[in-house]
Amino acid sequence: MADNAADTFIKIRGLEQRFGSQQILRGVDMDIHRGETLCLLGGSGGGKSVLVKHLPGLLRPRKGTIHVDGVEIGCLKEREFGPIRKKIGMMFQGGALFDSLTVAQNIAFPLREQGMKDDKEINRLVSEALEIVRLPGQEKKMPSDLSGGMRKRVALARAVVSRPECVLYDEPHAGLDPITGDSIDHLIKDLQHNYNITNVVITHEMRSVFRIADRIVFLKEGRVYWTGLPDELQNTADPELRAFIEGDSGEPWDN
Repeated sequence: MADNAADTFIKIRGLEQRFGSQQILRGVDMDIHRGETLCLLGGSGGGKSVLVKHLPGLLRPRKGTIHVDGVEIGCLKEREFGPIRKKIGMMFQGGALFDSLTVAQNIAFPLREQGMKDDKEINRLVSEALEIVRLPGQEKKMPSDLSGGMRKRVALARAVVSRPECVLYDEPHAGLDPITGDSIDHLIKDLQHNYNITNVVITHEMRSVFRIADRIVFLKEGRVYWTGLPDELQNTADPELRAFIEGDSGEPWDN
């Protein structure tokens, strides 16, 4: 975890977003500290994925500002996003691998998008990324040959292949059994501790949250409802947070 809470890597102020008549984000203020693992929680439709997609410039703010490593990105032109996207990798929900490309080609995709042409260097970086996610020697396999957990690891290798300073994870545990989910958690913390990568993790897996989070932000209806430490969340008396932690909808069970 970052030693100095003032060492802010990403600063979000007054972020608003809407699609048509639907208001998704309603003025989000949030800091992400360099070198921490931050878990982003909240009910479905609360704006978590929309918020995270703003950070590498996949979405542009309707209102508000986002600073990444001191650079305000809302006013950047598309062609100016290259340096920002080198700093921020993203592991998309479901992995989002290209089924027609090999594992190596999938992982190399962001490098080629960034303009890298040296095949030897690309192969070296791909091999290193597979080592990081503990899948050495899998370059020639196709996504259809992989288990769900292996697909997630390949997606993570693609997110880290250019050695970003920050990785964003959109539901990295979705569709995984508990043991495979545990292995993903270990990889997330290894990236933090061994490579000083800042992690931002959207998840509903509370067991994982209490294992990996340094800080937690809870979104509700497009706003930050609560921010705090894992111990503070475990001990909270807030009924909204308790219901989320315990998975309690408040509806009676018929016995």
